[in-house]
Amino acid sequence: MMRQYLSIKAQHPNILLFYRMGDFYELFFDDAKKAAELLDISLTARGKSGGDPIPMAGVPYHAVESYLSRLVKMGESVAICEQVGDPATSKGPVERQVQRIVTPGTVTDEALLEERRDNVLAAVCGHSRHYGLATLDVTSGRFIVIECDNDDALLAEIQRVNPAELLYPEGFESLALIEQRKGLRRRPEWEFDIDTASEQLNAQFETNTLDGFGVKGITKGLGAAGCVLQYVKDTQRTALPHIKAIQTEQGDSRVHLDAATRRNLELTHNLAGGQENTLFSVMDSTTTAMGSRLLQRIIHSPITDQHELQSRLDAIDTLIGQAPDDIRQQLKSIGDIERIMARLALRSARPRDFARLKNAFNSLPSLQDALAKYDVPQLNSLAKVIGTYPELQALLNRAIIDNPPVVIREGGVIAQGYHEELDELRKLSKGATDYLEAMEQRERERTGISTLKVGYNKVHGFFIEISRANSANAPAEYIRRQTLKNTERFITPELKEHEDKVLSSQGAALALEKQLYEALFDEFAPRLNALIDSAAALAKLDVLCCFAERAITLNWFRPTLSQDNVLTYESGRHPVVEHVMKDPFIANPLQLDDTRRMLIITGPNMGGKSTYMRQTALIALLACIGSFVPAENAHIGKLDRIFTRIGASDDLASGRSTFMVEMTETANILNNATEHSLVLMDEIGRGTSTYDGLSLAWACASYLSTKLNAYTLFATHYFELTELPDTQRGIVNVHLNAVEFEDTIRFMHTVSEGAASKSFGLQVAQLAGVPKAVINAAQQKLAILESTHVVTQNDAVGDTSTDTQIKDVSSPQAVKGQAEMRFPDKPNPVLEALENLSPDELSPRQALDLIYTLKRLSQT
Repeated sequence: MMRQYLSIKAQHPNILLFYRMGDFYELFFDDAKKAAELLDISLTARGKSGGDPIPMAGVPYHAVESYLSRLVKMGESVAICEQVGDPATSKGPVERQVQRIVTPGTVTDEALLEERRDNVLAAVCGHSRHYGLATLDVTSGRFIVIECDNDDALLAEIQRVNPAELLYPEGFESLALIEQRKGLRRRPEWEFDIDTASEQLNAQFETNTLDGFGVKGITKGLGAAGCVLQYVKDTQRTALPHIKAIQTEQGDSRVHLDAATRRNLELTHNLAGGQENTLFSVMDSTTTAMGSRLLQRIIHSPITDQHELQSRLDAIDTLIGQAPDDIRQQLKSIGDIERIMARLALRSARPRDFARLKNAFNSLPSLQDALAKYDVPQLNSLAKVIGTYPELQALLNRAIIDNPPVVIREGGVIAQGYHEELDELRKLSKGATDYLEAMEQRERERTGISTLKVGYNKVHGFFIEISRANSANAPAEYIRRQTLKNTERFITPELKEHEDKVLSSQGAALALEKQLYEALFDEFAPRLNALIDSAAALAKLDVLCCFAERAITLNWFRPTLSQDNVLTYESGRHPVVEHVMKDPFIANPLQLDDTRRMLIITGPNMGGKSTYMRQTALIALLACIGSFVPAENAHIGKLDRIFTRIGASDDLASGRSTFMVEMTETANILNNATEHSLVLMDEIGRGTSTYDGLSLAWACASYLSTKLNAYTLFATHYFELTELPDTQRGIVNVHLNAVEFEDTIRFMHTVSEGAASKSFGLQVAQLAGVPKAVINAAQQKLAILESTHVVTQNDAVGDTSTDTQIKDVSSPQAVKGQAEMRFPDKPNPVLEALENLSPDELSPRQALDLIYTLKRLSQT
């Protein structure tokens, strides 16, 4: 048996091999050690190899799905080796073969999948100037190829797709970009060959050329697609009829979001990695899991096609006007048929999949009646694609019982009356119970043993059971079959004959039922493509109803889309912050157009600058997915990209400091933004020295304004930047309000025109619990710094060359800089320092230093 195991293992050296032995799947050698560690199961030993015990670990076959689920989530793959030979006729070990390979990107079993998350297999190839990326969702047949021009574009696509498994060729030059991902698989170079890939894809789609799919010239992407298809064939080991087409996503069809933007806007995952308090968590009121998965894809793929967006908005408007509750109720009863279709195509659907499909078909006529009330093109088109399937509906109603068992293994799935021969065999088997009861009563009367029982179990078959005390009174024709502690079990020729008859009928009934079950797959095969399209249309309908329900519940409004250079709204709110807040959200307006291309946003920490910026991006994104938005009178012009540079984080694994990450993201924006891009920049330059940081912030703002002319929200604490509107067109100052009272501060969270008066950093530090002594010392130091070192710009700094000069001056009267903004009444610096002084908290050395400082201040 170990020779057999090792020969099979040699064919699957890099994945775990589950080797069926009786009621367990066993693992040996290194596989056993790895599985024991990953699954926390016992590691034992059996037999010896080279004089050493062979490590062994195993899991029961009836509970294998739960173990597979855990391994798949860890990014592991498993080969399932089953007994395929007949033990009765086998000489030596029963023949075994790997029947399926379970990998993170190719699983289709319901128990191994996350219900509301796409499970995508991807492959990447190419180099830093030209990558090809192919993605396939085996559970839906959605097959897409993309080409990326640089590292940032590739990372953005991988983050958007978030594949469960990622294939790459041997010798892949950019492995450092992806090596931190789970589920990486190295594949041979020939699987990415374009000629091999084209041949494979044409064979799969039954075509002579791929030009009809719009993928002509996408060589790297098609190479990756060939690898994906080859990998799925290797693992599934069956036909793939539901993979019937391949498509590409054109670069100008989507509003591009880079990886940093997806992360900073917390679209489907928050900054901590969870799904709570994200845009998706607020928006997801879908009634089906397939609708929820589509919603996530839509959120990550805003589009530029305003005709399609208007069509979605019209549908939502109509649904809101007539309340979509009747449609949502029908969708709820239909459930997640998208993944059932994939299992039907792979012939791996289970009895309960057919039962769910039966319920779905029974609900489709009522859904069509509900849709007939709505006269809008988008809904009419979806209704046509969804259709009804009366023949399949009637078939399943006749064939499948209402609550079938999980698997077909023990039968009991096919309904009574579906097949005459099966009913006859079942009747014979069921009649055994009546026969046993009659025999038991007769034998009790004949033997005089009132406790005599006639029973059955799967191991020993039929038997007559008599207590040990009465065993001496057993008739002579009773043949002892089994001796237990307190009873004896017997068999008679009559009972043995009946046993053979019943067991034969049970086996025949089970075999026939399995044949009838397999035949159901053949009945569905001709309609599979139409059913897959129907499931996709149902998911889209679910999303539109979700958008309508959210608009009603959250008080969102229809945006106006146009090709003009405009991005404005009134009473805008952040959809997530508003959702989690207990207090009312303070709404704010925005106006960006040809005369206002950049807003320099100043104001206190915690005043709401980041919230205001993020809400603008989310409102624009929601409009570009065809949803209503949390803002009144929103006008959204043409957008091609959304960029964000918000927050501070490092990337130590790649050797990048916080400031390096900040500058890398800034460089990506400055190199790729256009006049139709929305750019959010928050606190540029804070990761380095004051002078360096201010210079960079000034230069970046000037470049965005004069060179790129992008829609820009630029938040900063460098008050020198508020001078930019004086020298450059299209830049406007706005600020977030706060009110100071004594030593405390109240944030108003309202956006007003003009620059802020101060940053209130010390007040915020005090609110955070910084010790009073530290606050006092900071106030003293601030007074000294603001009186002796003022940072400002040269008059020529507004020149389009973005040249910047930083001057140290000893008098606040020298410039209109930060000191003047913070001290509009120009108080005496000595008095200011003394007013903020806490004498009891000064050490003798600090007191002496302060005297010298005051002396110097008095002379300025």
